[in-house]
Amino acid sequence: MVMIENKEIIAIAETFLKTTECYLVDVTVSPDNLIVVEIDSDGAVGIDDCVALSRHIEGKMDRESDDFELEVSSAGISSPFKLKRQYIKNIGNEIEMMLKNGVKLTGILKSADENAAVITVSGKEKRENAKRKTTVYEDRTYAYDEIKYTKNIIRFK
Repeated sequence: MVMIENKEIIAIAETFLKTTECYLVDVTVSPDNLIVVEIDSDGAVGIDDCVALSRHIEGKMDRESDDFELEVSSAGISSPFKLKRQYIKNIGNEIEMMLKNGVKLTGILKSADENAAVITVSGKEKRENAKRKTTVYEDRTYAYDEIKYTKNIIRFK
């Protein structure tokens, strides 16, 4: 069995996705040719988007010579962000951010650009002459290379 090249699938997927609202997040190919393609969009990714891309990739592959299994899915709402574009898409959302130094933060993703993300965290602080603690908000900026992972926090109220 010939191992399918990751870059071959990326090229096929990116060519197709240029004509859609979606973008490529990740492609993995296992040694037994299980191809997993993950896509996202600045809006919403529908099942039709996944089906269309799956059919396009299958149409470009040769089933006679390539024995493979293909899965195309959208980036899950609880999946860690893999691209800067996903940070930008999620500005204003409540997130969990784990830093490479082991510090875990929760807060609101305030902004993101090519270099860093800004998270607004809250804490309690006792002010001088105050009877009780008040909530204070602090913006913290982290370069992407300081971040181990970031993902949305889902709350059901």
